[in-house]
Amino acid sequence: MSPSQTPNGGPIVKEDPDFSPEIRRDKAARALAPGQKADLLAVLLLGPTGSGKTALSLTLAERFGGEIVSCDSVAVYRGMELGTAKPTLEERMRVPHHLIDVAAPDEPYTAGRYMKDARAALREIAARGKLPIVTGGTGLYLRALTEGLFAGPSRREELRVRLHRSAEHHGNAWLHRVLLRLDPASAARIHANDTPKLIRAIEVCLAARRPMSEVMARDPLAGFSLLRIGLNPLRAALYEKLNARCAAMFAAGLVEETRGLLARYGRVKALDALGYRQALVTLDGSSSIQEAIAAAQQGHRNYAKRQLTWFRREPDVHWIAGFGDDVETVRVAMELVASRTEP
Repeated sequence: MSPSQTPNGGPIVKEDPDFSPEIRRDKAARALAPGQKADLLAVLLLGPTGSGKTALSLTLAERFGGEIVSCDSVAVYRGMELGTAKPTLEERMRVPHHLIDVAAPDEPYTAGRYMKDARAALREIAARGKLPIVTGGTGLYLRALTEGLFAGPSRREELRVRLHRSAEHHGNAWLHRVLLRLDPASAARIHANDTPKLIRAIEVCLAARRPMSEVMARDPLAGFSLLRIGLNPLRAALYEKLNARCAAMFAAGLVEETRGLLARYGRVKALDALGYRQALVTLDGSSSIQEAIAAAQQGHRNYAKRQLTWFRREPDVHWIAGFGDDVETVRVAMELVASRTEP
């Protein structure tokens, strides 16, 4: 390994004093007209699982004085280590990380909770003069952070039970017909087989006494200017990396980790995550380790496709055709961030 390279082959980049948080903030303030308020910069690193978002986020954070906000719906859970590809403890010691290990696996953690926690983290990081870098592959969480969520009425469990029973008796088409009468616009965009969304839409219509499509309101993130950087490595190389990573997870003891989580928490929803789902099948005795590895590899490849489809809907993404630890990827990403931190 060259002295000018990190262990993963990327260049070692030292922080330049000209990019200190205080100087960045002062330069931005001087560039504004009197009385004009600046939006604070937040970097969003997007891309499929295995594309190297963690490596790039660490490099950018060390270069520009940043802190990392995880955007991963499984990394929030404590004790779920091998199947999540969380940053290692050593990586977390290099740069402050947020929203990792903040919930127990049997504790519900929703997109709405993530929105509140992540927005609070961004404000705290910016208040310290640091650069927030949001990194992860959970598209729904990212959209909740940036666009907000519909603040609808609370769940009504008794109504939900009745609707579930009616759906079991009459079929999902019945729920869709009910919603069509209450809110044709919502019925047009919700599939007739999507029972959870149909029930929620009916619940909102009845509670609000108006169509859900009329009362939907979001709360976009305010006070931040967003720089979206997307990683899109060659598909064949990405799949090869994902296959190797899945095999390594099982070799490192994913089945044993899953056994311990199952004994402590039972079959909680968190264990339906990729890797853990396949490990559970081996514990049930209905699959061999090799079959579970193959299923997990296929699952991760399919997930990577879905992530790319989701993230392509994000606006103003600067896509880079490479992994996050590629020298050229690092160079382009640094230029993008520097262009937004210099007046």
